[in-house]
Formats: sequence, C-alpha cells, structure tokens
Amino acid sequence: MRRREFITLLGGAAAGWPLASHAQQAPTPVIGWLSSRTSEADDLVLPAFRRGLSAQGYVEGRNVTVEYRWADGHLQLPALAAELVRRPVALVVALGDGVLGTRATQAASSTIPIIFITGTDPVEERLVPNLRRPSGNVTGVTAFFKDLAPKKIGLLHELLPRASTIGVLADPGQATVGATREMSELDVAGRALGKRIVTINVAADRDFDGAFEKLIQIKADALFIANSPIFFSRIAQIVALAARHAIPTLYFRREFAVKGGLMSYGSSAEDNYRVVGDYAGRILNGAKAGDLPVQQPTKFELVINLKTGKTLGLEFPPTLLAAADEVIE
Repeated sequence: MRRREFITLLGGAAAGWPLASHAQQAPTPVIGWLSSRTSEADDLVLPAFRRGLSAQGYVEGRNVTVEYRWADGHLQLPALAAELVRRPVALVVALGDGVLGTRATQAASSTIPIIFITGTDPVEERLVPNLRRPSGNVTGVTAFFKDLAPKKIGLLHELLPRASTIGVLADPGQATVGATREMSELDVAGRALGKRIVTINVAADRDFDGAFEKLIQIKADALFIANSPIFFSRIAQIVALAARHAIPTLYFRREFAVKGGLMSYGSSAEDNYRVVGDYAGRILNGAKAGDLPVQQPTKFELVINLKTGKTLGLEFPPTLLAAADEVIE
C-alpha cells in the first residue's frame, strides 16, 4: 500500500472513531424504584411494571437499569430517596406508600421526575394540583382505596348480615389524609349498617399476635384489613393468623385471597402497575411527568376463596358469587 493511500485510509477511520465511541458510551437510563415494602412483596407487581416498560421499548437489563430500594416500613424512605438521587437516576417510582415516597424524593431533588402509586387522593395529599394536568415533575396512579371503604363494609355485611362487631387492622404509621379519612368512612359505613367498628393498630411484626388476641377478646365477627405497605409485606403471616383464629377477613388486594385469604376487593394491581411502567417508559422517551395525567382505576376486582370459606363454615350468597371477578376453589 502506498504511503498516501495509507494516510487517507487512516484519516477516514479516525473520523469515524468519535461517533463509534459515542455510541458505545451512551449511558443506559436508570430508574429508581423506591418502595416502602419488601422485595418479596414487590415481586408480585414487578411483572406488570415491566410489561408497561416494554410497551415503550424498554427491557430491564437490556436498555434500561432499575435500581431497587426497599424500606420495609417508612423510616428509611428519606435516606433511600437521597441515595437514589445521588446515583443519579432518570426518574423515581415511589410506591408502597407513594405519598411518603414522593415527599422523600421531593426533599432530595426538585427536578427528578417522580411517578407515584397511592391509595389516596393525590390532590388532597398535595402531591399534584390537578389530576388531568399535574404539572411540575410529578404524576402517577391513584388506586383510591379510601373510597372503597363503604363498599367493603357492605361486602362483609352481605356475607355476614348478623355480624355486630368488625375489627379493623390499621397501621398508625399511615399518617396521611387519605388513611385518616378511610378510618372515618369505615366507622360511618359500619354504623349505618348497625356494626361496631373497632380499630386495632399494628406497627411492627411483634404486634400481630397481640392484635388477633384482642380481636378474640372483643368478640369480633369479622376483620377488615386497611390499606398499608406493612400489611402487604406480611400477606402469609396475616392470612395464617386469620385462619388460626377463624376470623372471616376482607383484604384490599387480590394477592391475599390467592394466598388463602377469604375475600378481597380493590382496584386491579395489574392495571395500576402496568400504567406506572408505561409512564416510566414515556418519560425516558422524552415526555414530561407534569403533562401526563394522574390515572384513576377503571377496574375493581372482587376475589373470593371458596376453599377458605368452607373451612370457616361459611356459605357465600349467590349474589356475592355472581358479582365476583374471580372465585378460587
């Protein structure tokens, strides 16, 4: 090869190096997963989240990375949020307790996009000013657990019309406006049906056994599990205690009934977390969080576990079975 040809070839190759180097070094976007629950609990919802991501062209481990942080309670959320911000991440998904997770992230950064999922009203909690156009750097999904309290008490009444006392397992750490309102609405709905509502607080694992013993002492005819990350993270423990003490129990998520709980009613977790994944992908593709409306649930699921009902000696009314979206036999 002549010297002039070699120099020309070398110059052409060198011209392409910066482009190739840039392509190879393009950073993979990172999503921060900030959960107040446990990793085991979130394993139940991650498949739906990943399906939403893939709809926007993102596959975890291929062209997007997810940094997971689990608080297993509320106290660690601020530290974990700050850790994700320092990472840094392209956006944060705040769930389990989406209200506290969002506030913890906002305290660490005023610019990182946040996608929450919460069972309360995000406008009432002052996470966003408007559902249709949240503005700023925050959007998400509301599961509206609080608005379902009268419906759930009605379901227990339909199954157990003679029940006079209903216990409510509540998490005192849920110090949100929505959680407070849910307790109030439960009491109002119970009194309207002639039921006495007794709230029993559970803040840690050590409290569960004592809580169920108190249910026996007050002669509770049924039990209502309030929405809380601590309860979703202890599905097996709660279902086992309810079975041991033979207390008919209504839960807020399908996963409890699948694991042996008597009955559950709530919005579809599959739909909710798929939307969160879809929104995460949209933001990675250039959308602004504040332009994405806060999504409200369109599907609610009543799940009945017939096997558990038979064990408790209960017979479900035909109208209740007909209304069920899923019957586990």
